Amino acid sequence: MHQISTALTLPLFGVAATRRLEQQAAAALPPHTLMQRAGLAAARLALALAPHAQQIWIACGPGNNGGDGLEAARHLHQWGKTVTVTWLGEAGEREGKLPADALASLQGARAAGVVFADAPPPDVDFAIDALLGIGATPRPGDNSAEASRMADWMRLLRNSSAPLLSLDIPSGLDAGTGTDFAPEFIAACARPASAGVRFCLSFLTLKPGLFTAAGRDLAGQVWWDDLGVTALDGTAPDAWLAGQDRCGPSGRGQAPHSSHKGSFGDVAVVGGESAGGAHMAGAALLAGRAALHAGAGRVFVALLGSPAMEVDPQQPELMFRSPDALDLAHQVVVCGCGGGNAVAAVLPRILSRTPALVLDADGLNAVASDSSLQTLLRARAARGWRTLLSPHPLEAARLLGSSTAAVQADRLDAASRLAAQFQCVVVLKGSGTVIAAPHAVPLINPTGNARLATAGTGDVLAGMLGAALAAGLPAVDAACSAVFQHGQLADAWPVSHPGQVLTASALAENHQADLQQEQQYQR
Repeated sequence: MHQISTALTLPLFGVAATRRLEQQAAAALPPHTLMQRAGLAAARLALALAPHAQQIWIACGPGNNGGDGLEAARHLHQWGKTVTVTWLGEAGEREGKLPADALASLQGARAAGVVFADAPPPDVDFAIDALLGIGATPRPGDNSAEASRMADWMRLLRNSSAPLLSLDIPSGLDAGTGTDFAPEFIAACARPASAGVRFCLSFLTLKPGLFTAAGRDLAGQVWWDDLGVTALDGTAPDAWLAGQDRCGPSGRGQAPHSSHKGSFGDVAVVGGESAGGAHMAGAALLAGRAALHAGAGRVFVALLGSPAMEVDPQQPELMFRSPDALDLAHQVVVCGCGGGNAVAAVLPRILSRTPALVLDADGLNAVASDSSLQTLLRARAARGWRTLLSPHPLEAARLLGSSTAAVQADRLDAASRLAAQFQCVVVLKGSGTVIAAPHAVPLINPTGNARLATAGTGDVLAGMLGAALAAGLPAVDAACSAVFQHGQLADAWPVSHPGQVLTASALAENHQADLQQEQQYQR
């Protein structure tokens, strides 16, 4: 059993692949073995997470996920814990419809003296969610007594102030996409501020849905137990969890002493429109500062419209140029940050001349509304040029001619479709940022938190992506490295800056110092 960290890159498998592995393992093992192993692993983890808990509530569903919970209940009861099981089943006909393994676990729990009740006990110290497993979702509109009880228990589990351990997948979460189906099924299911810490023990495989969209909040701290099953018949993963080992070194790393500013590449930021009473220079400056602090040798800023700046007093190293004066053939261009409508006029030249490009924000919106720009964007791949698109969900929806809800419903698919459509690497921002490339398995970034939900942090990421390209990294490697470090800064913030609010400008300017402090803290 392992706690999942950000250190290692790990394969993620969806429902179909996990089912195949489960069937292969079950065929090679004595009956009921996998469920027994899963229940024992769950009980051991519960004991490790809450050794002093006495009143434990285990909510069990009518399938194999419930069987895992019943096995855990038997062990915890035998170890002296006060365990109460609420089981979403009924004696008689209902029991006859149970899967064989779940029925054996139910009979074993009863024989061991586990207490069954119609409602959870008061004053719960620890709760275990074993209601719904992978491939099972709530059924909106189901008014049966069983559905009503499930809704009540899911609501109580999610609102509980006690620590909660979900078995395999949090109930209501889609294992493949991270979509949370519970809001369609139960009312007031959003996690309150008083809710306890969350854990999830994933069996056999790690699932993509645990690490993107709603999965990160619902799963909390993720653990994995392979149940002694290690082979997956050569099946390709549905995604990868991109650990630190997948990311290149930050900044200058161990550069030779003979290096000079030209050794680390030039980044040119094009954006920051000033027109019609709107002044967006700040977005371009944030991107420029981030590129500089992320290790770029020289950073140029080309503001669109007037008045033009001659110097950034807070970052005098930035050099200002007009868009026409940029040497596009020899610079990495970060285009779109605060670019407004003016960016559309400079995009044809940028798309057709710069070999390394980060397209963000208004640059993406311009492409979404102009088929000629889309043609130029797609043509870059045939030249072997490196291109990164970094949309948030709304920008991705515009590019796909879809909706934000549809993008968020399957973030892996949306990012992969964008990558195929424009033949470039896509960084779909959000909880569990997805990195996709044409004809490749997508990656999910494990770092970052809600501190990044503030204006300007996307511009900072665009600058960091530009610096990673300027360092000579391939597009996918540049995306993995910059996105990981961007999130890592937010994760390190409470330690490096206790009591301080994270702003985009602080995020941009403390890149090197914060990462070094975080690495020392981890050691």
